Amino acid sequence: MRKGVIQLTSAILLAVLLGCSITVAADGMVRIGITQIVEHPALDAARDGFIAELAEYGYDESKVVYDVQNAQGDFATAQAIAEKFVNGSVDLILAIATPTAQATANVTQRIPILITAVTDPVAAELVESIKRPGTNVTGTSDLTPVAKQMDLLKTITPSAQRVGVLYNPGETNSLVQLELAREAAASLGLKVVEAPVSNSSSVYQSAQSLIGRVDAIYVPTDNTVVSALESVVMVAEAAKLPLIVGETDSVKRGGLATVSIDYYSLGRQTGRMALDILENGSDPSTMPIQYMEDVEIVLNLQAAQRIGVSLSPELIQQADQLIE
Repeated sequence: MRKGVIQLTSAILLAVLLGCSITVAADGMVRIGITQIVEHPALDAARDGFIAELAEYGYDESKVVYDVQNAQGDFATAQAIAEKFVNGSVDLILAIATPTAQATANVTQRIPILITAVTDPVAAELVESIKRPGTNVTGTSDLTPVAKQMDLLKTITPSAQRVGVLYNPGETNSLVQLELAREAAASLGLKVVEAPVSNSSSVYQSAQSLIGRVDAIYVPTDNTVVSALESVVMVAEAAKLPLIVGETDSVKRGGLATVSIDYYSLGRQTGRMALDILENGSDPSTMPIQYMEDVEIVLNLQAAQRIGVSLSPELIQQADQLIE
């Protein structure tokens, strides 16, 4: 089975990179549509975890057909993808990230929709409540421990007074995290300086606008900003500013530190919910939204060296992952 999982995942990754879908017509096969707002490692990991979980329980290439689509950051494209899934009579849809989840929920109220990497499903108007969705949508939230991330920022840079936050105001998930960041920052005596972005090409310019105005930069799990994270890393390192990020892969890509959930595990958790629907006929409207409770401290020692930040031995000892 492991070989089948590897082959299936490799084929899906290739299809995503080529901007096409995987669709193999076969009688008796379960058809699952996967829609993703944009490519970046955290969302990719959630997708791969979902596929791996189903494969482990027998839903490999002999039993399931995946149609994997990427909206490339465009909401209209995400809605067109959802319409394609409905017209293609898929049995279940995995919607990765808030914009794709919203686009998909707009198109169908009949097909079960599993969501993942959605920060606040209620604020996004995807479900009526966390405990009882009341719609055809359920799944997992990637609500990150924003308060702990702000605490980490203050621990690393005790003298910081102003923190710049890069976010796309068009993403509901980012607005939720921005408000949490404001609250956490205020409790630590930090002032938030907002730097909104409209698309990935504007990320570099918005990051540059923070130079001279802040003592550190914070990037939540914003799909637009994270898709162009290297631009932020470039600006932060040139200005010697600590860059605190929302998840592990952003640390691996150059961020200084985070307190993060694991997106691959989140995808597997979502996969287990899919199995409950496929195997047991469970109704998404009665399945509570699930969260990950386990978090980890991740530090990038190379990034610290590049910006001249000294991480305490105590913090390094507490870290669950060290990027060296």
